[in-house]
Amino acid sequence: MIDLYYWPTPNGHKITIFLEETGLDYQIVPVNISAGDQFKPEFLRIAPNNRMPAIVDTRPTDDGEPVSVFESGAILLYLSEKTGQFLPADLRERQTVLEWLFWQMGGLGPMAGQNHHFTQYAPEKIPYAIDRYVKETNRLYGVLDRRLNGREYLAGDYSIADMACYPWIVPYERQQQRLEDFAHLKSWFERMAARPAVVRAYQKGEPLMGQPTVNEESRKILFGQTAKSQHPT
Repeated sequence: MIDLYYWPTPNGHKITIFLEETGLDYQIVPVNISAGDQFKPEFLRIAPNNRMPAIVDTRPTDDGEPVSVFESGAILLYLSEKTGQFLPADLRERQTVLEWLFWQMGGLGPMAGQNHHFTQYAPEKIPYAIDRYVKETNRLYGVLDRRLNGREYLAGDYSIADMACYPWIVPYERQQQRLEDFAHLKSWFERMAARPAVVRAYQKGEPLMGQPTVNEESRKILFGQTAKSQHPT
């Protein structure tokens, strides 16, 4: 059994996509990030960076004690190795998957996240910041588009690299992007959206979608934390 600590964000969707694709037995433990659930001591014990998703594998492959994993990229890698799926055994093919997984973790996710923040959530509109991150998101879309020219998926066969990237493209309109400007990316996006497991993964999050609201209190929880405020002495 996989206990998935989850909220329906791009990083949360990555993990439900994998779990739905593989059919692993799992249960969702909601972590309402607008209410501050990510700072509760019981969650911090498995996710010390107070970010979801995180998992606890109660039946690891070594039959030992439960294994907890935080960071969505690390979770995808762990689950791939557990199941032997969506991560090639071949040295070169595996390396390609990991390159694109880490590209998402280090590039697409953080930059699109800043795009979301300054265009949607910042209490004041800062034109330089908005322009900076909208343009950088556009550049990264271009990287994906060139990679997908002549390919159905990022690393050849469908893999955790695709699962990692897709949820960060879903809110393309909020990111002020047009898929019509990226023909290869658009075809890949439509292929991903049509996968039954992807459809099921997003349906898992629907009951929670109406709950988060960004008001002054939740804004402080989501965006106003410091080391001291998270762990007061």
